[in-house]
Amino acid sequence: MIFFKMPKLIIGNRTASLPIVQGGMGVGISLSGLAAAVAAQGGIGVIAANGIGMIEPDYYEDGRKANIKALRSEIRKARNRTSGLIGVNIMVAANDFQQLLDVAIEEKADALFMGAGLPIKNIPVAKIRAANVLVIPIVSSGRAAELIFKYWEKTYGDVPDAVVVEGPMAGGHLGFKADQLENPEQALEILVPQVVAAVARFQETFHKKIPVIAAGGIFTGEDILRFLQLGAQGVQMATRFVATDECDADPRFKEAYLKCRPQDIVIIKSPVGLPGRAIRNHFLDNAAAGVRNVNRCAWRCLDQCDIQHADYCISAALDNARQGLLDQGFAFCGANAYRVEKIVPVAELLESLKYEYEAAFVQSLVTLKDEYVKAIERKFAGLQQDYLQARQRFVLLRAEAGKAWDIRKDSLREDYERAQALFENLKGEYETAMKKLNSLKERFPEKLAELQEIARRFQAEPALKTI
Repeated sequence: MIFFKMPKLIIGNRTASLPIVQGGMGVGISLSGLAAAVAAQGGIGVIAANGIGMIEPDYYEDGRKANIKALRSEIRKARNRTSGLIGVNIMVAANDFQQLLDVAIEEKADALFMGAGLPIKNIPVAKIRAANVLVIPIVSSGRAAELIFKYWEKTYGDVPDAVVVEGPMAGGHLGFKADQLENPEQALEILVPQVVAAVARFQETFHKKIPVIAAGGIFTGEDILRFLQLGAQGVQMATRFVATDECDADPRFKEAYLKCRPQDIVIIKSPVGLPGRAIRNHFLDNAAAGVRNVNRCAWRCLDQCDIQHADYCISAALDNARQGLLDQGFAFCGANAYRVEKIVPVAELLESLKYEYEAAFVQSLVTLKDEYVKAIERKFAGLQQDYLQARQRFVLLRAEAGKAWDIRKDSLREDYERAQALFENLKGEYETAMKKLNSLKERFPEKLAELQEIARRFQAEPALKTI
């Protein structure tokens, strides 16, 4: 059997042997363990920087400092485990965005994934380029992508290296209003071509390829093929990587994915003011009922969060869930989390995705062949019908021609008979004239002698000359 392998994902001067980016998941769900495992298998492993300091014992003493220390440590751990591509996901809305960005640049992460806001102002582009780090913003529309690229072009004379477009089926905080999540016009299948079109001009202007990476609800190898066929050069997946041995979350967090049903996946209103997709549990039910669960706030990590009126601290709740304390927190998840059936090694997951992709590719060729054959059959049937109609028309024309000939034949016969009669008359007249001419020829010598005699006499008689 011929297998059709997944294409490589090339971003700037980096090449991933698989077009798969492991989505950044905070708090502490995707750290060095998961990121390194994905990178080692040819994908792009991503460490989530938001709230990463909560894995440190001194987070509540100095949250900003703990985040910086933890991020630097996790990048180095990942580097020690693999030579594959390691990215860092940083929330633009975080109050320590600039500091975390500096750490990722200093540690020379392969790529910076920046979402939860537009990465436009105060971006140290020169420093990023000097460190040879890729810049990849995360957007939810073609308009947002164009806005970022235009700002970069005008302000920095540069543009990002790729862009992730995340649809409404993603997990965690979503870049959509709640009433947009079910809108067909916001489907990822619609958004991907829009973002591809939005970055097309910048590719030409800056003479570089700008890959579009599709994200949100991608679950199988068949899904990967579908979005690559829509114009994406890669995909970002998160939910599938939670259910892996190497995921950095507690096993009880992973079990929540295995146990959830479609009706357990809900949209919540996060304390930061954004809709989010999560697995429903007692903690969220209590929050929805107005039960406040706020013990303390380490520091104001997000300006949008109003801890004085919030039902809970989002960072603390997510960190508790990471530790398996789901009665004190909850798990964010993608729309397809209920489809997760077992926990497997990253290598096994990626092998299954590759197999599904190849099988889908082969099936697409079979489908294409069947459609081609059907198209040929439809074309042949049409030509056959045209031939039969033309043949019928020919028979009718031949019959009409026969009738016309019969009518014309009688007319031509009459014309011929008239011409024949005229010919006979002319022939008779010709023969009569010839007889007269021959008679004249016979009498010509006699008449000539007579005329010659008259001329002689005329010459001989002088009197005649004077007449």
